[in-house]
Amino acid sequence: MISIYNTLTNQKEVFKPLVSGKVSMYVCGPTVYNYIHIGNARSAIAFDTIRRYFEYRQFKVNYVSNFTDVDDKMIKAAKEDHITVQQLADKFIAAFMEDTKALAIEPATKNPKATENIDDIIQFILNLIDKGYAYESDGDVYFRTRKSPDYGKLSDQNINELEQGASQHVDNEETARKEDEIDFALWKSVKNDDLSWNSPFGKGRPGWHIECSVMATKYLGPTIDIHGGGQDLMFPHHENEIAQSEAETGQKFANYWMHNGFVTIGENDEKMSKSLGNFVTVHDMIKEVDPQVIRFFMATTHYRRPIQYSQTNIDEATNNLNKLKTAFDNLTYRLNDAVSGEDQLVENQINESLANFENAMDDDFNSQNGIAVIYDLAKKMNVYSENKQVKQDSINHLLEIFKKMTSVFGLAFGQVADALDIRVEKLISQRIEAKKQKDFQKSDEIRDQLAAEGIILEDTPQGTRWRKD
Repeated sequence: MISIYNTLTNQKEVFKPLVSGKVSMYVCGPTVYNYIHIGNARSAIAFDTIRRYFEYRQFKVNYVSNFTDVDDKMIKAAKEDHITVQQLADKFIAAFMEDTKALAIEPATKNPKATENIDDIIQFILNLIDKGYAYESDGDVYFRTRKSPDYGKLSDQNINELEQGASQHVDNEETARKEDEIDFALWKSVKNDDLSWNSPFGKGRPGWHIECSVMATKYLGPTIDIHGGGQDLMFPHHENEIAQSEAETGQKFANYWMHNGFVTIGENDEKMSKSLGNFVTVHDMIKEVDPQVIRFFMATTHYRRPIQYSQTNIDEATNNLNKLKTAFDNLTYRLNDAVSGEDQLVENQINESLANFENAMDDDFNSQNGIAVIYDLAKKMNVYSENKQVKQDSINHLLEIFKKMTSVFGLAFGQVADALDIRVEKLISQRIEAKKQKDFQKSDEIRDQLAAEGIILEDTPQGTRWRKD
């Protein structure tokens, strides 16, 4: 059974889906005014891993993650670039898709945009007004926060102790339009020519919080299994989502709330964010670092814990991932001289590793312990690849299980050979032929040439193998 740490209750709970064998999951997506940074990628990777493990466990996952494509920051950025907000959104949505694909993040079942759901947002707000949970004020619409009886239950906030400004972006003029300073905006009036829509409340655009409530309930239903996002969204964004969603539907909004930890950077472990200017974009990073390394780096820490970004940690992830690749390649190579049949000892080890892996991942998707099981399996693969005699069925089974486990983390092994692989194999063939002809000078020249390129050759009784240094 899968257990999830539910932020709403601050405890682990056995996962019980609304519909047997299915998972409905909503994860807050980016505001598309810039390239995503590694901190943004942490959330996308964490919940992709969670989704992948549900799929590993044979669940069918309906995964919805939105794009906020109307926002004050977007309007400002579009003006600075002398383009429309839609052009800005299209540019960075395309970049998001490109960068997340490089990180082996599975496409969402649906990526709705806020601007595609304006009519639904307006109707949602009208429903809240009709029920007395919201009110108009000079073209704005606000949610009556105190009317939500358990407001603060997710973030453990006491409504009577909330300070002015908790709903974000508050100024004195806006405060004057509110019945209560802790009320938050559902609709913002627009007096100029900025991006806006006509509504019964006047010309304006939706507040940030209402977008996710509308899209989550529209595409997944009034109650969903899991709502996820970064820890920084817990308050006020997710708190406000709960209040307005449950007010509108009269039902529990989400059964399980999951929040991933921050990516930190620097000596003081500061949270990586655009506002602090201490971020590294995925778009730039994947030009220098193998995206699989980034993915593996993220997998080595439990999703709820902070993870420190540093060159040292990236280098360590690179080395450890290379060790896994070497173990896979070593065993794959032994298929060349494997005999038919299976090795019962190996089969027992596989079953033990599978049980340990699932126990780790069933426990709130503990990737750190799951990766430890994969390391242990890689050691067993290395030991078996050194046996004088190996069995074909057991090698294939080991490789299959290894790939199955690592695929949960978006890692891929045994891909089709690329141009480098083909060229190296060709040079190795030339070297083997040179040695047959006793042309040792040419043989050494090829070895030295490859070594200069970081390609290490290993002559074994089963033939010549190679790996990248």
